[in-house]
Amino acid sequence: MIQLNERQKAVVDFIKEKGIVANHEINAFLSKKGENISRITLIRDLNELIVNGEIRQIGKGRNIRYEHSSKHPLLDSLDIGDYFSDSNRNKTREAVLFNHNTLDKFDNILSEKEVILLKEKNDGYRKRIVGLSPTLLKKEFERITIELSWKSSKIEGNTYSLIDTELLIKEHKEAEGHSKEEVDMILNHKKALDYIFLNRENFKILSLRGIEDIHRFLTEQLDVQAGIRTRAVGITGSHYRPLNNNHQIKEVLEKTIEKINSMNDPWSKALIAFTMIAYIQPFEDGNKRTSRIIANACLIAYDVCPLSLRSIDETEYKKAITVFYELQNATYIKKLFIEQFDFAVNNYFL
Repeated sequence: MIQLNERQKAVVDFIKEKGIVANHEINAFLSKKGENISRITLIRDLNELIVNGEIRQIGKGRNIRYEHSSKHPLLDSLDIGDYFSDSNRNKTREAVLFNHNTLDKFDNILSEKEVILLKEKNDGYRKRIVGLSPTLLKKEFERITIELSWKSSKIEGNTYSLIDTELLIKEHKEAEGHSKEEVDMILNHKKALDYIFLNRENFKILSLRGIEDIHRFLTEQLDVQAGIRTRAVGITGSHYRPLNNNHQIKEVLEKTIEKINSMNDPWSKALIAFTMIAYIQPFEDGNKRTSRIIANACLIAYDVCPLSLRSIDETEYKKAITVFYELQNATYIKKLFIEQFDFAVNNYFL
């Protein structure tokens, strides 16, 4: 996603207001605002807006016109830097409550072209794993397990290094200066992933029991109550307030499972799990961990390359989730999800 500058934002607003406009009309509008730019700069701006999905080009040659795109309801443009600036975050705001309409907006969260491209990349992954020996295949899945266990735990504040995580998982060697909770968190990820790899068929059709089982694996020995929570939870650093009624939480989670199962491709299934389980916050703790691992289960079940999340920036991930919590804007989390899939298919099983 291209970050729009102020001139590009103004052009988008102008096109949205006028409907269909020609190049010279946009240029005249900018001139009135004191923006005297070259024809090449304007064309570059318009091309970037087309790539970003903000506008569409109509016609050819001298008949080229531009109109505003009817964008996906969860994929509005957003200036992340501005949204998380100190001046913006320190404003007094009312609590943001759970939006029951959000789930219905996930249809076509990935465009047809995006799904085709993801499938092409995954076809390359499938061809590669066919040519790997059982030993090398096992090692690569072990590598993803180690790196995902490390990064997913690190997102939650775990201070184990990647090397120490590898020693813990492969040799059961605990690093000095770390708590038992950190050890358990990492080993719990391995247990959950091992279970998914051994029972991948069970996750083709997602179930409430399947999600609860993964949550139970992830929070074992961490003093977290199993099952749908019965009390309110707060989100550190966010104005968002999740549902606090046990029956409503279960109902919304079940509807989310239905939506995931209704999607036609594994990536859409995984992206919904990646966002909505964290948004619902169905458990006392471990919700984001569960969302990340269930998303991978949706991929693994359909022979799609799993995400290790190794290259994801923890701060950017947290910002993306917070934006979804507070605005129901999935633009940023979708971008990170696709980037991590690209990273996975380009770095594993080679």
